[in-house]
Amino acid sequence: GSELLMRLKAVLDDGEEAKLPQFTSCSPGWIKFIEHMHPELLPYLSTCKSPQQMFGALAKTYYAKKTGIDPAKIVSVSIMPCTAKKYEADRPEMYDSGFKDVDYVLTTRELGRMIRQEGLDFDQLEESQCDSLLGKHTGAGVIFGA
Repeated sequence: GSELLMRLKAVLDDGEEAKLPQFTSCSPGWIKFIEHMHPELLPYLSTCKSPQQMFGALAKTYYAKKTGIDPAKIVSVSIMPCTAKKYEADRPEMYDSGFKDVDYVLTTRELGRMIRQEGLDFDQLEESQCDSLLGKHTGAGVIFGA
């Protein structure tokens, strides 16, 4: 939201050329495509990180400070369907908090393989209390299409 507002302000108040429309994407594959195949579109890309990277950065900054945990002791692991998320986590700009935002990315296939290798049978697991399905939320994720 604020990035778009700043772009609009630059046009309306300062008479700058609009960098609109503004594009964003959770897909590192799409971002890499733009970088390599259509670099002329780079000024139109939002600078916001993907939700995966935002969560990792928040875990190692805001959460670490709030709980008094040394960020170096926090390991952030994402389980994602796309192998490009591994590449995204290793991009240089994903270290700007002083720590790697997301330490490890497993694909859903890798997780499935690990579950099979361990011989886990979910039907045989002992009953336990589940976490709240969605937890507490504000609805702000709607801006990302979630």
